[in-house]
Amino acid sequence: MSVTGVFRAVPVNATGVARWGFAFASASIAVWIVVFGQWVPQPLPPAVPLHGMLTYAAAAVILLASIGLCLARTAVAGVLTLAAYQTVSAALAVPQWLAKPLNVDAWYPFCEAMTPLAAAVALYAMLRHSWPRLERMRGERVVLRSAQVVFGLTCVFYGLSHFTYAAYTASLVPAWLPDRLLLAYVTGGCHVAAGLAIILGIVPRLAAALEAAMMSLFGLAVWVPSFFAYPRPSWATPPSQQWSELVVTFLLAVAAWVVMLSFRESRGAAKRDTNRALSPYRQSIVRDAHLGN
Repeated sequence: MSVTGVFRAVPVNATGVARWGFAFASASIAVWIVVFGQWVPQPLPPAVPLHGMLTYAAAAVILLASIGLCLARTAVAGVLTLAAYQTVSAALAVPQWLAKPLNVDAWYPFCEAMTPLAAAVALYAMLRHSWPRLERMRGERVVLRSAQVVFGLTCVFYGLSHFTYAAYTASLVPAWLPDRLLLAYVTGGCHVAAGLAIILGIVPRLAAALEAAMMSLFGLAVWVPSFFAYPRPSWATPPSQQWSELVVTFLLAVAAWVVMLSFRESRGAAKRDTNRALSPYRQSIVRDAHLGN
């Protein structure tokens, strides 16, 4: 098979953009794990046997899955593997929030795993629908909509965390911006509003786009400048924390863009399904017109 056959060009559409972006963001997680030797979004419990070996093995799997997501023949397997990693990460965080269900910090690792997991599931549904060589999946729209709702729920959590830790959030806002505490509350309200809009289906694509833009700006305005600040802010130390926040924010932002694109793809899929349903009727009209002539 030729190289062009392996890297079969997917049209520049929602699914193509989503899979390449998600692959790159996931690969950055693998690189961070290799450099710092910790599971993301939180380290494996020390009680887990061979946790060091498992951590590096996970990095290798993530990297291979990310590469696979970029290849036509292995894209579905790649995104399912990435979804499996995020599922394990979410499961590892469950005991933490079960022990402290009212503690926002206890929920953070869980939500930071559920956001990319929702994006991976949405991307899987997009791949199933947009590639003719794949058989249609039963309940495909339900799966896609469920992933979008889960993503919306995590957005609501991120917004509520702004209110819970308003002072800390305000400290992250660049000093050249006025009313930093007010901005912490405003952005928190925007996260909640975007999440609810996605959950309730009220202009969900616009809400997802605004959520993705906020997450992207947060990484660009907060974490990227922290690498050039001197002295380095206390919340940007040690380096492992700083780089972890950067790559996780990058992954969350890309996940948000994937979900936004999934609304575009689902709307296009609905139109294609309508056209397929109407095609026999249209054919009968054409046939009757010819017979009438």
